[in-house]
Amino acid sequence: MNALALYQLSQNYVQALDFLTDPDIELPMDVINDTLEGLSGELEDKAVNVAKFMRNLEALTEAIKAAESQMAKRRKVLENRIDGLRHYLKNNMQYTGITKIACPYFTLAIQNNPPSVTILNEDDIPPPFKEAVLTWKINKTAIKDAIKGGQAIPGAVLTSGTRLVIK
Repeated sequence: MNALALYQLSQNYVQALDFLTDPDIELPMDVINDTLEGLSGELEDKAVNVAKFMRNLEALTEAIKAAESQMAKRRKVLENRIDGLRHYLKNNMQYTGITKIACPYFTLAIQNNPPSVTILNEDDIPPPFKEAVLTWKINKTAIKDAIKGGQAIPGAVLTSGTRLVIK
């Protein structure tokens, strides 16, 4: 027997239903019932198979979500471990006064970060350096530029830190 797609079976069922229930056509009731029963059985089998396939896809989707969640947790643990090791290495290099270590694979170096703004007191920041959002938002870039230009900004200073670079 030729396998029909579900939409084709649905169309055939509706067409047969229209034809078989047409009041202008004289058909015995048992012929009508047998025809509809045969069509509906094929349609139901196909629909059940499509629903089973959907269930498999749903289960696969849930498995992928669970795997993504586990991978995200694992990634976070690894990122935290990397941060801890970077901090440990940087602190020990600074403690011993070593600013650069070269090896065939990479170079470790303690470098100064570019200056960044540290807000000491938000209330002291003048209005030109604030942006109205839902609340005040400090425009650190404008403050940094102003301080670099020689302007003293109440409530803010430039500070520099260090970072470990692996090249």
